[in-house]
Amino acid sequence: MNYCTHCGGPLRLEVPAGDDRPRHCCRVCGMIHYRNPKMVVGCIPRWQGRILLCLRAIEPREGMWTLPAGFLENNETVSEGARREVMEETRASVVDLKPYGLYNIPHISQIYFFFRARLKNDSFESTYESRDVRLFEEEEIPWDRLAFPVVEKTLKRYLQDRRDALFPFHIDIITRRVHPPR
Repeated sequence: MNYCTHCGGPLRLEVPAGDDRPRHCCRVCGMIHYRNPKMVVGCIPRWQGRILLCLRAIEPREGMWTLPAGFLENNETVSEGARREVMEETRASVVDLKPYGLYNIPHISQIYFFFRARLKNDSFESTYESRDVRLFEEEEIPWDRLAFPVVEKTLKRYLQDRRDALFPFHIDIITRRVHPPR
């Protein structure tokens, strides 16, 4: 950040009084600009034992498979955001949302919150954000073409939990990983 969004004045990176880390502080109006992690919300949409995945049509990781998820918007709950993201990326409706996992990704300042969910019906289609949308059996999941480490970890955990018939709420940290070449 270079300029204050409140008054347009120049910003300086400094530790404000009473704080413990550098923040962008306005030299003119004194406003402190806090930059906090972004919340990403999504679902593991299921239909008759299969999982709905999206082939990304946009960056980052265009051409790779993912669970439907995206940034939480202001003024919406995490479940509303997850439902919206599924609709935006697959044109599908989900029901019976159950909290499933919270993944901290500190190196990119993101937090992912996934729900387990059932598709309302088997109606879905590609969208501007998803070049293809498909239901996958466990053995069909394109593990070598998954877009993000958090998606891989979530799917592996979910499949293990499904075999165990137990679905605890997971909290974990995703560490840095270099993506394999496409």
